[in-house]
Amino acid sequence: MNIQQITFGNGCFWCTEAIFQTLKGVKSVASGYMGGHTKNPTYMEVCNGDTGYAEVIHLEYDADEISFDELLLVFFKTHNPTTLNRQGNDVGTQYRSAIFYYNDEQKQASEAMIKRLTDEKVFDSPIVTEVTPASEFYKAEDYHQNYYNDNPDKSYCAFVIQPKLNKFAKEFTDKIRPELLR
Repeated sequence: MNIQQITFGNGCFWCTEAIFQTLKGVKSVASGYMGGHTKNPTYMEVCNGDTGYAEVIHLEYDADEISFDELLLVFFKTHNPTTLNRQGNDVGTQYRSAIFYYNDEQKQASEAMIKRLTDEKVFDSPIVTEVTPASEFYKAEDYHQNYYNDNPDKSYCAFVIQPKLNKFAKEFTDKIRPELLR
């Protein structure tokens, strides 16, 4: 096994955690906060928008099973990387599009992917994703972890997360862990 880590900020971590948990090669997903300036932030502090933190998911993945470029494609195609500090109805710096990299290879691959998607005109507007070195990761409160799987009957899960998972499954069927395919 070739375990690597990456941290993505791509909007509400409840939605993004649910998507990345389904991928072959992803060994763990933790919701949390990165990129801010206070110690041990809480969800309420981050939601206020003045801590500088982004809601993120921290992944550990086996690079022998899924490539970093494949993770980047999932990242870019499952949120809107062209809206500054906004994902859908969620507005604020805590919802910014961000890649927090752990080594130079990840930085270069992230920048190359942004250039490729820009050159291919995949999005109608410029990509505003921030590519920045990883800083300290603060794991979110326990009730945020595994949120979709633990709360499938909540209206947010049914009306916001499930449609995103359905769209994701259509485009990335070959990347989903086989035991999750129905």
